[in-house]
Amino acid sequence: MSSETSSAAAIGDVEGVSLYDVDNPAPVIEPPRKRTGKTPKASRGNFEMYAWLFMRLSGIVLTVLVIGHLLIQLVLDGGVSKIGFAFVAGRWASPFWQVWDLLMLWLAMLHGANGLRTVINDYAERDNTRFWLKMLLYTATVFTVLLGTLVIFTFDPNIR
Repeated sequence: MSSETSSAAAIGDVEGVSLYDVDNPAPVIEPPRKRTGKTPKASRGNFEMYAWLFMRLSGIVLTVLVIGHLLIQLVLDGGVSKIGFAFVAGRWASPFWQVWDLLMLWLAMLHGANGLRTVINDYAERDNTRFWLKMLLYTATVFTVLLGTLVIFTFDPNIR
């Protein structure tokens, strides 16, 4: 027996018995979800791919928005001690800052909701539990986004 044959035979040996040879090829592994005639062609479409892509892109944009916000608000404008009602009123008088804060609000809420939706899908075992947790999540997300948007665009600095 040559050294090549002995080393090749030793790879598949378990307690001196060869697992794989010409007469005993490697077993065929069935796919975990084999398609049948009843299997729908596309159950979810590309939603999960778009959700995955949204998480990556929104994460990049949020990083720029949040770091820019922190640098401008805390470093260039004098720090936390200057932030108050008048400071916010002055900022939100400019459409630029309204759009900046609106983008941060929307992206942060949608990014977080999408992440939590994934967690719910992964860990909620029963369909009914998963449904109600996601409905609660969607309701809270819509409520927060609408309320935040309303506050940004209807903010009145002359409130008494």
